[in-house]
Amino acid sequence: MKKRYWIAGAYGLAGAALAVKLLTRPRDVEWEAHAPRLPHADKSRFVEIEGVRVHVQEAGDAGNPTLLLIHGFCASNFVWSDVLLPLADEGFHVVAPDLVGFGFTGKPKDGEYTIEAQARMIVGLMDELGIDSATFIGSSYGGAVSAVCALDYPECVERLVLVAAVSNDDVKRMPLLRLAAAPLMGDLLSPVMIDIRQLVKRRMKKVYAANNGHLLDEARMAAHHGPLRAASTHRAILTTLRRWNAARIETEAARITQPTLLIWGGQDNAVPLKNGERLHKLIPHSRLFVFPNSGHLPQEERPAEFVSLVTEFCQAGRFQV
Repeated sequence: MKKRYWIAGAYGLAGAALAVKLLTRPRDVEWEAHAPRLPHADKSRFVEIEGVRVHVQEAGDAGNPTLLLIHGFCASNFVWSDVLLPLADEGFHVVAPDLVGFGFTGKPKDGEYTIEAQARMIVGLMDELGIDSATFIGSSYGGAVSAVCALDYPECVERLVLVAAVSNDDVKRMPLLRLAAAPLMGDLLSPVMIDIRQLVKRRMKKVYAANNGHLLDEARMAAHHGPLRAASTHRAILTTLRRWNAARIETEAARITQPTLLIWGGQDNAVPLKNGERLHKLIPHSRLFVFPNSGHLPQEERPAEFVSLVTEFCQAGRFQV
């Protein structure tokens, strides 16, 4: 009998701790609280797209060719912080938004949170900024968004750079993400897992190649992790997972007519290189470049080489890919 009471007490304490965690988390991501620690905060501004306040960083002369940098799932435009200004210095107009539900962009409760909706927002942002067409550079989930823009709004996409791009629904088979996507259980446990800094740091280190783990210092960790702790971000993450549908990228890849550069890390454990090799076979006018000593984020792990590669690709003639 005493053992039963101990077990019941333990469950009660765990439930209470969970309730406290859910009730005390920040409701939203406050720009003012994070801006002092945000790289290139002076390049930030907010524009309204379809009723949502969208955070965007912009660098370089607006008269120069535009590069649209689109981040991945559970990320923000911080992933481009090492290449934003160097790309502008190469003669580009560089625009890096936070997707709806992430970073400092709005996180509406009734948001669609699909790849197609994110693509629609990006095209709306282009209209707002007076950009007719651009080179789209999409990382991971942002690669799927970029590919959909190339498929559904081809007149807006001059060239396509897919960085370890999501192109199917394999991610939904990962145990942690399957748990997060589960009704009720995901709503209760996901916020707790996301809030445990060491757990997130251990997971994030696996995103980099083994020899690049040192890049995840405290400043970078804080910039990545801070926006993830808000209740509104948790809701956006779960809704995105539950509405994840990226299979059309591979299915329709042969319809992508824009010159396409595929960039992959040879040690990518999140979206393995075999996915890039498959896309390379499917997309006409495509080139595949592999960074051997990089994981899932070559723009963070090999920023100088990344800038050089993208610059060369954007300055080449149409068929020199």
